[in-house]
This record gives sequence, C-alpha cells and structure tokens, in this order.
Amino acid sequence: MAGLEQSGFVRRRVVEPLLQLLRIGATPHQLAWSIAIGAVIGINPLLGSTTLLALAVASVFRLNVVASQLGNHLLYPLELLLFPVFIRLGIMLFHTPRLPLEHKELLHAVKFHPWDTTRLLWSWEWHALVVWAVVAVVVAPVLQRILRPGLEHMLDRLHHEPVVEK
Repeated sequence: MAGLEQSGFVRRRVVEPLLQLLRIGATPHQLAWSIAIGAVIGINPLLGSTTLLALAVASVFRLNVVASQLGNHLLYPLELLLFPVFIRLGIMLFHTPRLPLEHKELLHAVKFHPWDTTRLLWSWEWHALVVWAVVAVVVAPVLQRILRPGLEHMLDRLHHEPVVEK
C-alpha cells in the first residue's frame, strides 16, 4: 500500500508539474537543464541558500524557474546528508584543522575562542563550497543528459494523448 501512496505522491508532485510545463511549451532540453541546475544547487553546503540561489541562477540563465525549484526541493534530504561529506572533503583538500564534532569540544571552542572558531567555521564552509562547485560542474551536465530522454518521451506521449476538456 505504501508503494501505491508513494507513486501517487511522485505523480502529483513530480510528473504532473513536468507535464504541465511541457503542455505550456517548455522544451525537454530547457527543462532538463532547469532540473539539473536546481538539483545541483539543492545539494550545496550553504544551508538555507538553495531556494534563492536557484531562483537567481534560473533567472540569469533563462531557465524554467518552476523546474529548477522542483529539482532543488526534491534533493533537500540529500543536501542534509551531503553537508558533512562536503565539509570533510574540504578539510582534506585544503588541509584545514579537523572539525570538532564532539558537542563539548565545539561549545568550548565557541565559548573561549569565538573569533577563531568563527573564522575556522567560515573556512570549513568556504572549502566545502569549493568542493561542491567542482562536483556541480561535473554532475549538472551528466544529470541533464540523463533527464532529457525521459522528458522527450513524456513530451512524445503528451502529443499522442487525447485532448480532454475539463
């Protein structure tokens, strides 16, 4: 039963919005790029920035805003899972001191060395963003190429569906 509920959710929240965009004339190519860019922005390690960043990038590159937000918000859980991965990769790449993951250790650093801790936190975040940018440059075109055939298939099926008046 849960599988049927999930498929209904995916149909309502993913497939139907994409079909609506195809109906109003968005091309599969444009939608694939819009979703891909929204998705890679959706996993960036600057928590809380994805919606505005996806809106800005979609506007600058004339992408479909709805599709970019769809890609962005679908990957929100992955953003939370990848956040520590980007931080750790940034630490390894830039040879930054390790992140104090212990609660007591982090509280001690914030309490007794607030300025140094703030600078260190910003360097971890900055380095994680560099790692994410490299990943995004590689993943976005690959994701676009994966999505495009499916969107073209959806468009082809859409043209062969009978017109139903509401």
